Amino acid sequence: MTTAVLKSDTTALFRRKRLGTLAWPVLIAAYIVYVFFAFDVPGLADRISVKNMQTLVADSYSYKTHVTRDNRSAEVSIAIEGERKGAYAPGTSPDWVALGEETVIDLGEGHIVTFGPDTVSYNIPDYGLITAQPGSSGVNATLPTGQTPDWISASKNRMAITTDAGRLTITRNRSEVFKYSGGWELFFFTLDSPYHGMSFGQLVGTGEYAAIWQDFWRNKMWRHYDVAWALFETLLMAFLGTFGAALIALPLGFVAARNFSPLGSLRFAARRLFDLLRGVDGLIWTIVLSRAFGPGPLTGALAILLTDTGTFGKIFSEALENVDGKQIEGITSTGAKPLQRYRFGVIPQITPILLSQVLYYLESNTRSATIIGAITGGGIGLLLTQAIATQKDWEEVSYYIILIILMVMAMDTLSGWLRRRLIKGT
Repeated sequence: MTTAVLKSDTTALFRRKRLGTLAWPVLIAAYIVYVFFAFDVPGLADRISVKNMQTLVADSYSYKTHVTRDNRSAEVSIAIEGERKGAYAPGTSPDWVALGEETVIDLGEGHIVTFGPDTVSYNIPDYGLITAQPGSSGVNATLPTGQTPDWISASKNRMAITTDAGRLTITRNRSEVFKYSGGWELFFFTLDSPYHGMSFGQLVGTGEYAAIWQDFWRNKMWRHYDVAWALFETLLMAFLGTFGAALIALPLGFVAARNFSPLGSLRFAARRLFDLLRGVDGLIWTIVLSRAFGPGPLTGALAILLTDTGTFGKIFSEALENVDGKQIEGITSTGAKPLQRYRFGVIPQITPILLSQVLYYLESNTRSATIIGAITGGGIGLLLTQAIATQKDWEEVSYYIILIILMVMAMDTLSGWLRRRLIKGT
């Protein structure tokens, strides 16, 4: 009877284990199916705009030169990215634009746009000639016979033609062409700089190194001075927040450690304080503090400080609870006072953990300070969000992202070197 019961119990146990083994994959598969439909993955293909993606990618490594004609005055202006800071002086133009009574714009590969006294024309290879006479009655466009292709958008008051060579838009009051060109134009010098267009050898030959540096550093288009200052603000937020949190968390860690704080109520209060500080995300602290202190890098540093104080407090208190009591007893036997016992018996034991965690969080907070700066209005994060918001200068977005990556790589290298020097002594 006992053997039969044992066999039955064993069979039931194995059956439950088999069911459990099968249940977990089924539950995971059901959850994946739920996520698939809850996030509308089937409709993702309809929401993706490949054309917009291609435009953004092209903008990240190229620039646009705008050639604009005022249809009322027939005045033609040329500017890189359509900005006044990148405008060509009156009467000057790039070599693919011929100014005159008729402005002829050669977009390459046979694509020719002509701004005439009264009409605008676009000669497109393998399609034909498109003409338009903008005025008070509308655009009045004439297209080749046949079906209008999808890369031409035409109405009474507006026409837009987008080809691989460039884009032409015509309205009643304005006609505008822009052409993509590779590279980050005016990255070193703007058009009004005497050093624009010079080769490296020519620049060296001038011997005017201070003036060359000044023109580069104060570049109105790329604002290298402002970008450098923004990077400094980002690093400053991370540094002040991280090390400020470490200085506050260390004494609080002694209060929260069981073997250093005999009062249970005090330990409980310190641990709950740590939970409160690290339980609220740094971005939430940023929003709260920005309402209290206003925008600026100081607000970002305080947000990092509050979050990391909770994290460091927990880490340091746990490290203190795991210290070797024999080393403290040895220091005590020499007649050392309490502060001396902490200094020579405790701090040397937790220093590797303390430095390792602080340096790791310094590296991590360098990345976090970018996002926090976008909210508080400081650092490279602010410049990045401003560039994204304009939706026209994506080469600047690429520039800022590259700088952020390089800054994080530099902080990773620096923190690793400091850990080896301070902890291992190598």
